[in-house]
Amino acid sequence: MNKKMMSMLVLLMVVIAGCGNNQAKENQPEQGKENTPTKTEATLKVATLIPPMTEILDVVKPLLKEEGINLEVVVLSDNVQPNDALANKEVDANFFQHVPYMKQYNENKHTELVPIQPIYNAIYGAYSKRYKTMEELPEGATIAIANDPTNIGRSLVMLDKAGIIKIKEGVGIQATQGDIIENKKKFKFEEVDLLMLARMLDDADLVLMTPAYASPLGLTPKKDALLTETDDSEFVITLVARADNQDSEIIQKLAKVMSGPEVKKFLEENYDEIAVPAFK
Repeated sequence: MNKKMMSMLVLLMVVIAGCGNNQAKENQPEQGKENTPTKTEATLKVATLIPPMTEILDVVKPLLKEEGINLEVVVLSDNVQPNDALANKEVDANFFQHVPYMKQYNENKHTELVPIQPIYNAIYGAYSKRYKTMEELPEGATIAIANDPTNIGRSLVMLDKAGIIKIKEGVGIQATQGDIIENKKKFKFEEVDLLMLARMLDDADLVLMTPAYASPLGLTPKKDALLTETDDSEFVITLVARADNQDSEIIQKLAKVMSGPEVKKFLEENYDEIAVPAFK
């Protein structure tokens, strides 16, 4: 074999070896990445309705992001859908209601929704565009109240404690209009959907509602209500889940951040007059 052919053979072997090395490198994972697992982000769906509930969830969203949880806020249009969605496992939790309302839903639908964490106490108040005091309400005045069973009872109990009406002893928040045993000024009660209460201010003489519906109208319990609920209310707005997921890590993390200092600060700075934190 002459020198020229020998040189070509050596060159060919070098090229083949180089290709083999490059192919081996391509087949190897990048240095430092071979043992790094892909981080997956869990998604948590929470159904809600209106501010400040929606805003509180916005406050905790970045906090959950740090925990590897993507919070998806599902805003619905009435006060039945969030419980239906939770019961049907379309969402993981909801945040819009108090425990008596949740219990009433469980009884009616045979579901197992459970309270997870109380968040804030929404002060129930009585508002009017026409009158400045309860004493000014004329005989036969129309009082608008929410039409779901627990809020009917809540409204009547508030009026009973204030001496406006008298209801049967022992009925408590289970009270209905049929339990009114004394109504000296013959007030008329109009039961409407919870989300319609604010609109009733133009039509009714008095409207009983939570701050969530009064606040968008510029009304607060401390400044504008003719009458407010007493401090022993059991109607704290609460984070709710299901019996089958209440102890899950993701729900417990949600409960922790929703009862944390960031939410407390948000409520104190933005809703001091209408939403009192229910946690320390």
